[in-house]
Amino acid sequence: MSDHGIFGPGSVTWRVMGEPILLVGGFRALLMQGLHPRAMRGVLQNSALMDPAESWARFQRTTEFVRVRTYGTTEEVERAGRRVRKIHASLTAHDPDTGETYRLDDPDALRWVHVGEVDSYLSVARRAGVRLSDAEADTFVAEWRRAAEVVGLKAEDVPGSVAELEDYIRAERPGLRFVPEAAHPLRLSLNAPLPLLLTPLKPALPALTLLAFATLPRWARRLYGLPATPVGDLWATATLRTLHTGLGLVPPQVRYAPVARRARRMTAA
Repeated sequence: MSDHGIFGPGSVTWRVMGEPILLVGGFRALLMQGLHPRAMRGVLQNSALMDPAESWARFQRTTEFVRVRTYGTTEEVERAGRRVRKIHASLTAHDPDTGETYRLDDPDALRWVHVGEVDSYLSVARRAGVRLSDAEADTFVAEWRRAAEVVGLKAEDVPGSVAELEDYIRAERPGLRFVPEAAHPLRLSLNAPLPLLLTPLKPALPALTLLAFATLPRWARRLYGLPATPVGDLWATATLRTLHTGLGLVPPQVRYAPVARRARRMTAA
């Protein structure tokens, strides 16, 4: 029997995650992560964000982890998970608000990062026009409990439906804020620390970051000190739909990454 990892053919995750528009969801997930003080400080105190070599290497590692977790075999996913859990367990950060030193595998921070990722992918996909019924959206959230286990969380400790996802975010809101020692993502996007070979992409990053911000809930945009109006919501949704429709005109062999093409073939078969 073939080993398709933690999701596999027929999963909502395989159908959704291959869509190129989910790049915006990945940026949105990082912005959601940035509103959890401990999650953000863990990154700030253990990463050279403005060093092109380090920031790009970290981005590549994160992208590869997402790819393996989504499409890899069970053995590949377990190996990647062990590596991530080992790194998180070995690194610490300091919380200036409480004076505490905490490990990066702090369950509360990991849970918020997980939820921000799931919520971002799902929100961007549905607003862009990826066809998902309410039941399929619930299934997507439930499937990602397996992804939570990969980073060391218990499946029962993370939301298993859209309603639970929304309830969790609502409960966490009082403790969320953008820490003062962090550089604002919009400002960072204007001077993105890209390797030399990728500098031609630099002009597109502010626009992509702005769109990711616009897809955030209004309360989250306010925490970043940005305008939050219904007009902004409408603009974000219209832009996502336009981009997704335009990408749909690109031939599948070009539009989808190799692993996503393989997943689509296996699902169709």
